[in-house]
Amino acid sequence: MRLKTSLVILFITTLQLFSQKIQSPSEFLGYPLGSQFTRHHQVVDYFNYLAENSNNLSLEKYGKTYERRILQVAYLSSKNNLTNIESIRKQHLTNANIEKTSSLEDKAIVWLSYNVHGNEASSSEASMLTAYKLLTEKKAWLDKTIVIIDPCLNPDGRDRYVNWFNQVSNRNVNPNPSAIEHNEPWIQGRPNHYLFDLNRDWAWATQTESQQRLNVYNKWLPHVHVDFHEQYINNPYYFAPAAEPFHEIITKFQRDFQGELGKNHAKHFDKNGWLYFTKERFDLLYPSYGDTYPTFNGAIGMTYEQAGHGMAGLGIKTAEGDILTLKDRLTHHTTTGLSTVEVAYNNVKKLNSEFKNYYNTNSYKYKSYVLQGNSDKLSQLKILLDRHEISYGKTTENSVSGLDYNTGKNSQSKINKNHMVVNTNQPKGKLIEVLFEPKTKIKDTLTYDITAWSLPYAYGLNAIASKKQVNTSANNSENKKATLKNNVYAYVFDWNHVSDATLLSDLLQHKIRVRTNEKVMKNSNKELLPGSLFITKRDNKHIPNFDQLILKISLKHNKVNNYISTGLSENGVDMGSPSVKEIKNNKIAVLGGRGISTLSYGEVRYFLEQDLNYNYSSISTSSLSVKTLAKFNTLILPNGYYNSILNETKLKALKSWINQGGKVIAIGGANQVFSESKIFNLTPKQLKKKKKKNEEKPIVKSILFKDQEREQIKKLITGAIFKTKVDNSHPLAFGYDEKYFTLKLGSNAYDLLKKGTNVVTLDNNNVISGFAGSETLKKQKNSLIFGNESIGKGNIIYLADNPLFRGFWDNGKLFFANAIFMVN
Repeated sequence: MRLKTSLVILFITTLQLFSQKIQSPSEFLGYPLGSQFTRHHQVVDYFNYLAENSNNLSLEKYGKTYERRILQVAYLSSKNNLTNIESIRKQHLTNANIEKTSSLEDKAIVWLSYNVHGNEASSSEASMLTAYKLLTEKKAWLDKTIVIIDPCLNPDGRDRYVNWFNQVSNRNVNPNPSAIEHNEPWIQGRPNHYLFDLNRDWAWATQTESQQRLNVYNKWLPHVHVDFHEQYINNPYYFAPAAEPFHEIITKFQRDFQGELGKNHAKHFDKNGWLYFTKERFDLLYPSYGDTYPTFNGAIGMTYEQAGHGMAGLGIKTAEGDILTLKDRLTHHTTTGLSTVEVAYNNVKKLNSEFKNYYNTNSYKYKSYVLQGNSDKLSQLKILLDRHEISYGKTTENSVSGLDYNTGKNSQSKINKNHMVVNTNQPKGKLIEVLFEPKTKIKDTLTYDITAWSLPYAYGLNAIASKKQVNTSANNSENKKATLKNNVYAYVFDWNHVSDATLLSDLLQHKIRVRTNEKVMKNSNKELLPGSLFITKRDNKHIPNFDQLILKISLKHNKVNNYISTGLSENGVDMGSPSVKEIKNNKIAVLGGRGISTLSYGEVRYFLEQDLNYNYSSISTSSLSVKTLAKFNTLILPNGYYNSILNETKLKALKSWINQGGKVIAIGGANQVFSESKIFNLTPKQLKKKKKKNEEKPIVKSILFKDQEREQIKKLITGAIFKTKVDNSHPLAFGYDEKYFTLKLGSNAYDLLKKGTNVVTLDNNNVISGFAGSETLKKQKNSLIFGNESIGKGNIIYLADNPLFRGFWDNGKLFFANAIFMVN
């Protein structure tokens, strides 16, 4: 009897042990990991499986993508830690001066982010294997670490790539780089639904994936954050330490600890004879990366780059003749992921003490940033600050001394209760210093991205950076609200922010007729600047419940519905003047296809859909013709290379379409094709050399090979802010004052228009912040930024700089709205 009982117990125990065995990704998916790409829903399924079958992993769904795919993070730790995870989180944030409980000392928080670029697809595969190994082989590390894994930051891009690859690939792995499976179509898997690069959106948070991720990230502010990427196939593996330039705010500990991690990674890679490199290419300056944004929030932020990218597929032959496989790629990423957790596990106390030091340091150059401007601009900035959990208030003082962003000089300025203040004396003080810095300090001009981004310039606000802390009160002022009006001749709305264009879009879609004034007028004791929106009762007799509808739309957009009681103005033009014109609904076409920048195309789509909620049609470069354009009255040309799209014959046809009333809006590189044609008035700027008598030929300077890259940057502008002059009497500049700070992204420059209007111009080489090469600066002087050429009944609008860049240069968006609604 005892033997029988013992056998039953043994059987039950064996059954329990067997049932607790966690399936590997290969076992769960039904194919060897790395033998094919795993679709996003299968990755989600595997993490759900782990959560159901392990006491060491829990899941949090934090949102959905634009295409409704799941965004989630997994928490991996000991059972006891997961039971007390909220307490641990608060203890950790106590070290950041956010919570007020006992300080965390004995746990390290490590966050691993995968697949922010959809076609860098090995990383989501690695996320599954990394989780599996942490729950099985490396389980001991979980006693002192909480590992947060985001398996896929960009599910829409990943599935776009994986689905395409599965459609075109051979049954057997084809390593030939010329095969179609190694050459993605025009819209690649790298970006998200709106074709934004999510790895450059951490700070600006324009995209829904970034916004929802920040909600979770700010709950944790990890000690260590890794962003897993892929680079081109002939580069081996890159890991920390990063390259110069490091932003000056990065601490010595953050730099040194990157070195410690790099040594540990190297140890594991050396065992396997794998190639790798460090301290090159990938710097830590631009604040909106997945390595820099966490760094400016106290983490050891890093990028790991595996050879592969969208061209690698399941296997590809490299320039050295090796076959790089998906299995190789995911194995390398798994190795560095585990190595990162290992180093954190061995340095728990140091990570906690240094994290605490990061948040206790208050050695800021500026203590307060005082901001003044249009309430809509301030409101838009507040939305961004709220996303980063940065607090702000309103002034209680009458004056402030400090650096004036407009002049670049120190001065004493009067301020009032309408001024907004952001003080650095708060947990996110270092992030504030980076985002608001008037001028970027650049130790090395060989950088990977733009070199200027200061928020007051991006949002079009007047600002003072003060070395003294400005006293504030809570920002709880009530905004005026729209109400029903009596004795209305016309409702009137201001025009000075892109949100006013969103209102206009809504009005037009409700078939409400709207007018605007091209000249200043004073009516009903109100000064009405050019671009003001007028909705007369006379024009809208066809609208039932007209007043109630205007009120409803006003409240929806948080706009005050002012009004005038007569068509007769006290000063300036009357309402019946020819200069008070109706704004027509535009039929917009956006050109897309080979040769067009997908990023710029996505920025236009996002602006029209998300900022304006305005209808448009995308047309392909392959189907561009006069017959196609006959259905539209506005054509938007995103940044791109147009020489193969618009030959001289097509340019003549396009000019004929414009002559009949069409409008072209050309962005960035799209302007080059017009400048190279003799039938348009845009010309590239050339530096004229004065010849001297008996001048000898210049001596060719020999440049060492190692210095050639640095020599080339003299001809570049890597995202610098310039102060420009604005002709705000032109409809393209309605809502602006006489200056505008533009973000210049390239060295192309155009002469001022001899026939047309030079609306925004760069008179001098007035670089406010960022790097601009010495040679290219010479030709920027007296160049065109934004201009308009009238052709017959139509217009072509030249936007040499991109006002929609990455969706974050808020103050540029009204120019684009003017181009759509106000011009012509």
